[in-house]
Amino acid sequence: MPEGFDNVAWIERTRQEGDVAAWLALIPYARRIGVSVETDPDDDGLRFRLEPHADNVGNVLLPALHGGVVAAFMETAATLDLMLAAREARLPRIVDLSIDYLRTARAVPTFARCSLLREGRRLANVQVKAWQERESVPVATARLHFVLGELGRSDA
Repeated sequence: MPEGFDNVAWIERTRQEGDVAAWLALIPYARRIGVSVETDPDDDGLRFRLEPHADNVGNVLLPALHGGVVAAFMETAATLDLMLAAREARLPRIVDLSIDYLRTARAVPTFARCSLLREGRRLANVQVKAWQERESVPVATARLHFVLGELGRSDA
């Protein structure tokens, strides 16, 4: 960020505009594994997308995505979705992640949708479902717990 850049104002502005892609652009690992976001054509929410890069493959014999890549994709989606869905602009920090790998995640485009289950004053719970061909056949589900920090403060 340039010197004198007001990150609090920028986060609040991009949040009001729903510009999750601007947030993704600042996350090097998300860019490396190929995470993007789009408006879900079947819903008014967001749908996250993971591209099937060769570097994301964990089992070359199948080929299948590495479980850590799937988990990072789901964590990124949950964090950004929470930043947008929260009642006010907050910076979530992950406390806990519980993931269920339900079937092999092949090296094809993978999608995720998030649901904010609970947002309190200091904590939030988000559920994520990841799928490939059909949303009704998820490859993984996750539940994440976050501490909600105030913008501009790192001690939250």
